Amino acid sequence: MPNLFDTVAVVTGASRGVGRGIALSLGDAGATVYVTGRSVAGDTTDNLPGTVTETAKMVTERGGQGVAVRCDHTVDADVGALFARIDDEQTHLDLLVNNVWGGYEGYDETFDDPFWTQPMDRWSGMFDAGVRAHYTASRLAARRMVDKEDGLVVNVSSGDGDRYRGSVMYDVAKTAVDRMAKAMAHELRDHDVAAVSLYPGFVRTERVVRAFEDAGEGVPEETHSPEYVGRAVAALAADPDVMEKSGQVLLTGALAREYDFTDTDGTQPPPFELETTSL
Repeated sequence: MPNLFDTVAVVTGASRGVGRGIALSLGDAGATVYVTGRSVAGDTTDNLPGTVTETAKMVTERGGQGVAVRCDHTVDADVGALFARIDDEQTHLDLLVNNVWGGYEGYDETFDDPFWTQPMDRWSGMFDAGVRAHYTASRLAARRMVDKEDGLVVNVSSGDGDRYRGSVMYDVAKTAVDRMAKAMAHELRDHDVAAVSLYPGFVRTERVVRAFEDAGEGVPEETHSPEYVGRAVAALAADPDVMEKSGQVLLTGALAREYDFTDTDGTQPPPFELETTSL
């Protein structure tokens, strides 16, 4: 793992899943990680396991410093309080990982149904608790990074080139997340702050595992751990030439080959490919 002992990071939506994997990998590298999300003991999303407190504790156990912050990223006051706390407790902020995402809440077999039959409440999960949440955290993080002329913003997204993602709302939201990273990179470039969009592959999150268990099926072999994505983030955060990647869409599997890291089982899963056609 790279050495990130002087790195202060925020990972949003890190109670479980990809966010937790990223936080843990940053902990392995020695970073101080502010772990945010809504899930606390006795109150977790969709009754899935995992809380911000548990993740922060695990970060510390791995050699970093985990700081749990209960934060609803759809509430601007919560997000403002998060960054005010960082100002009080730290001298700088180096890394923001925008991972929070409400688009999978209440996920069921209708997720990929035609858009004209979709319930509108999914829109707020994807755009308020996703796109807007990324923007809100980014504008506050960017102010701090621009002041010291250094930093990295990572938007966790998903996709496979121009291929359709299978749902209109989902496709539009993730495209917006990618475009946001590209546009932020344009404005941040003169301040030596990088912004990228990062695609995981097929991740064995708690939600994915439960879905396959409920269907009476085993988790596919082509899945990878959430920490595989975290190792990609750690590698980017440690790269002195990361500005060369600013504005790009990056693939976890491709970064594994470039930076020579593996998943927790020693394998190097390739970039994920969607089984859909290009638009």
